[in-house]
Amino acid sequence: MGTDERRHAGGKMLAEVADGIGTAIFNQPEKHNAISLDMWEGLAEILDAFAADPAVRVVVLRGAGTRAFVSGADISQFEAERNDADAQIQYERRTRAGRARLASFEKPVIAAIRGFCLGGGLGIALAADLRLATADAVFGIPAARLGLAYGFDMTRQLVATVGPAAARMLLYSGERIDAAEALRIGLVNRCVPPDEFEAALATLAGRIAANAPLSINAAKRAIAASLADPADRDMAGLETAIAACFDSQDYREGRAAFREKRPPRFTGK
Repeated sequence: MGTDERRHAGGKMLAEVADGIGTAIFNQPEKHNAISLDMWEGLAEILDAFAADPAVRVVVLRGAGTRAFVSGADISQFEAERNDADAQIQYERRTRAGRARLASFEKPVIAAIRGFCLGGGLGIALAADLRLATADAVFGIPAARLGLAYGFDMTRQLVATVGPAAARMLLYSGERIDAAEALRIGLVNRCVPPDEFEAALATLAGRIAANAPLSINAAKRAIAASLADPADRDMAGLETAIAACFDSQDYREGRAAFREKRPPRFTGK
């Protein structure tokens, strides 16, 4: 299958679809893929398109080149866009769509991390379901070194991922950690040598894309419910998703494939 590429945010965000995998690329390598306001808006557009495309089974987020995933927010915009508390409120309003789309995205998302993954870039990676990193990747949250603060959503996700002790160390010290330490504290799921990264990413994304979409959706909903406050759990939606699995053609296909000792061919129906 060929690759379909589309440009967003004046080319600072790229979208590609191939073989069931939708890839969103942060494309500002001259700034280590620092994310600007228009890139947040472009990310929202890309995720909306991926959500509506039944051919997309799994989404990969990655940075252009090999030097950075996302190095944080584009600091060149801070003086004009984030110079005080009121400006920060407006900045949050303009980035809310992209952050909300990513937080509520129903398909599985992999953050493919090479090089720097810092600040808001780490927040983006934390919002993904899985994080695959190269052994030379670098992680950190420099808020305390800049005099700014991150909001509840990112902090809660950080604590849920690495626990409060490691979260305090990252937030209070502002220190950068390497991929080995990120793997040790659970910040990333897997760490591979740089020359093995593309093959490992293709294998992981391809395996997820080949699995039953309804099953993955139910699993994602169940995990989200387990992490949410009891009052915010969408138990009705989860029960509906579980029932859809057992009533699906894919469930019948999975059983038939097992009996016939062949790979299943799932359609998401």
